[in-house]
Amino acid sequence: MSFQMTGLPEADDVLDRYPFAVVVGMMLDQQYGMEHAFRGGWKVLSRFDTLEPAAIAAADPEAFKQLCSQPPAIHRFPGSMASRLQELAALVDSRYAGDVTRLWTEPATGQELFARVQELPGFGRQKAQIFVALLAKQLGVRPEGWETVAGDYALEGYRSVADVVDADSLQKVREFKKQKKAAAKVTPSMSG
Repeated sequence: MSFQMTGLPEADDVLDRYPFAVVVGMMLDQQYGMEHAFRGGWKVLSRFDTLEPAAIAAADPEAFKQLCSQPPAIHRFPGSMASRLQELAALVDSRYAGDVTRLWTEPATGQELFARVQELPGFGRQKAQIFVALLAKQLGVRPEGWETVAGDYALEGYRSVADVVDADSLQKVREFKKQKKAAAKVTPSMSG
């Protein structure tokens, strides 16, 4: 399986080669275009020369913030996301000895996987559901019960980044999100 979610072959290649880059992309995927969010690992690697969680966690916070803020920045809020990325790297380094794949290879059930993902900085319930679906759909990580914890994101369709496998599916996910946002704006006014 080869990731195709950034629109840049060199950034997708980083996702393929560095599992930590996938987690970084998911963390950055909020209030920011998903293909740009998933380019985050590639940007850090090209500027910092490594994606090793221990090195990122140990970096000088101000210097790392500057690195993440260089155009094109890793996020529209590069300072706060640089700090969160260092928190994420520190957790992966301390809890999983720097091997982020242990996050999803060691849990025996979908519920355990979901609980582990929710422990990551910046991963609330919905993001954790999407990430469990991404692991299942894109990497074949399917512990028993993953569908239950992933909810609707486990279903076939184009609901989230978990369903992005090419430019066409990226567009379909964007359309789905746009429709969902429009429906959410209409619903509150109808109930009033």
